[in-house]
Amino acid sequence: MGSMIQYNVFVVDDEESIRDAAQLTLTQYNVRTFASAEEAVAAIEEAPPDLVLMDIGLPGMSGVEALKRVKAKHPEVLFIMITAYEDVDTVVAAMKHGAYDYVVKPLHMDKLRANIANALQTIRLRKEVRALQERYLRENLPCFIGESNTIQDVLEFVAMVAKSPDAPVLIVGETGTGKELIASAIHFQSPNFAGPLVTLNCAALPGELLESELFGYEGGAFSGAKAHGKAGLIEQAAGGTLFLDEVGDLSPEAQAKLLRFLDAGEYYKVGGTKKLNTRTRVVSATNRDLEGMIEQGRFRSDLYYRLAVLKIVVPSLNKRRADILPLARHFLLEFGKKYGKEFTDLSPEAQDFLLQRPWPGNVRELKSIMERGVLSSKGPELEVASLGLAGQAGGGAMGAGPGGRGGLPPLSLQGLDLTLLLEEVERDYLEQALALAEGSDVKAAELLNLNYHTLRYRKKKLGIA
Repeated sequence: MGSMIQYNVFVVDDEESIRDAAQLTLTQYNVRTFASAEEAVAAIEEAPPDLVLMDIGLPGMSGVEALKRVKAKHPEVLFIMITAYEDVDTVVAAMKHGAYDYVVKPLHMDKLRANIANALQTIRLRKEVRALQERYLRENLPCFIGESNTIQDVLEFVAMVAKSPDAPVLIVGETGTGKELIASAIHFQSPNFAGPLVTLNCAALPGELLESELFGYEGGAFSGAKAHGKAGLIEQAAGGTLFLDEVGDLSPEAQAKLLRFLDAGEYYKVGGTKKLNTRTRVVSATNRDLEGMIEQGRFRSDLYYRLAVLKIVVPSLNKRRADILPLARHFLLEFGKKYGKEFTDLSPEAQDFLLQRPWPGNVRELKSIMERGVLSSKGPELEVASLGLAGQAGGGAMGAGPGGRGGLPPLSLQGLDLTLLLEEVERDYLEQALALAEGSDVKAAELLNLNYHTLRYRKKKLGIA
């Protein structure tokens, strides 16, 4: 228990001797005492404490009734109930309504101190987890920066959805809107936070490999299989979250097996005969029209309804245009820090340009463009020419910028880093190809006339998810 934390403890008992003993014994805490439940509940409404030590058999409002009232509004407050004798029914009722523990009169102060220390250790761990969750969300969800009502509604729904430890979630939206980041947000705000977050891109593997990756396989199940077999991602995600990206690319066979797992929590490894059970939450995402695929017989309707118990629709950047400049400024600071450059702001012309431009690649496209701009400029303001998009306002094709070709930044006396610029050009084309191929590496490789393994290598090197 951290010595720097000052915990607030309320002691509620109609016996003055109990209140005085607690006040004298629990000197390491900020202790307030109350003779009635009514007084204590009123004080809790003004400033909830960390812990309440509450007598069950109080005159007037009982301790159990006070517990129920407080927990309805402040579920985070822990209660240790005091009873004059082991009244099992009353104690059980208190525990059902959320009491953390109970102690029996006459009180043994050493035991009471231990009970309180254990309860406050629980509070400390909760606060640490909450701090880690908030830090993660703050540092890893830049795509949800913004003031628009559209994105605020999504974030509010995500926070509500995250409270469930196991209800399946389907995230739908265009490429580049941040579906994978929403899956991360759900995991890191959920009761499964301490468990693993395991991701599988269903478009990246052919059907037979995807099944063995998802469900695992027994030794010798197929040619090239490891002799001792392999645990699948479902098993690796036990107690946590399994994120299935591009779930619309699942083969019919994998769809059937996944449905069985969602229905009963049961599955078999490839080549196995032993039924396995694992508890994990399944979150899936797609940029495809699954309802249309169902009508075409390409996706199972029963699987769709199991995946979409909770459904989140992520808006395109064009539907939250009030967030374009806040996002752009965030990326300006982020990449300025990354590349050791200082910027005061976007120029007025650059701001107008970004606001007028359509965003088929959504936040991912804006992020890529801002990184390119930071690399190509020395500031202090980021100009339109540095964005490498001259001639694109209004959705036109890439045109020649002032002194440049094909929308690339012009070479000036300030110079530029050609290696970094070429990497950004390559990144841009890779992301365009993946968007056109709806996330399929095989199709993207064909569009770029690359070998599949070369594409995978370049994606990894450039940090493209």
